[in-house]
Amino acid sequence: MTRSSMNPPAEWSIRLCERRDVTELLAIEQAQFPEPWTKGMLLDEISNTETRRYTVAVERGRIVGYLGVMFVLDELHVNTIGILPGNEGRGIASSLLDETLEVARARGLTKATLEVAVSNERAQQLYYRYGFKPVGVRKNYYERTHEDALVLWAQLADETEGD
Repeated sequence: MTRSSMNPPAEWSIRLCERRDVTELLAIEQAQFPEPWTKGMLLDEISNTETRRYTVAVERGRIVGYLGVMFVLDELHVNTIGILPGNEGRGIASSLLDETLEVARARGLTKATLEVAVSNERAQQLYYRYGFKPVGVRKNYYERTHEDALVLWAQLADETEGD
């Protein structure tokens, strides 16, 4: 599961998300999603460092993308990924995924899962490049739009590695 080598060299850096980043994350959420997360939800997620990990891509002092994941046993669950409008297709999401998947593998996680709107073909293509495959549909997953979500799973590592 590696990203395409067609992406240009990154002009951004990736770091752990901090509470001070929430205003920028909210702006991306509100611009990108029909059901954006609230400030309280984001603060709760960022603060829960035992089971959550949120990273941001920063370019010239501005957040251009973020990724939030949850660790559950030997699994990684992608909670949210957002790119600042106008910055799509630059490889920011791939950089965030690359960094997070590396951390997940180092933690011994063997699987990854996520839900993605059935209409979000761009995101689906990104996930498919990383080896995610559809395994089901959650009907009416998104409350406001009543849209279904595809459930995707990927194998991060051979579960017998290290045996």
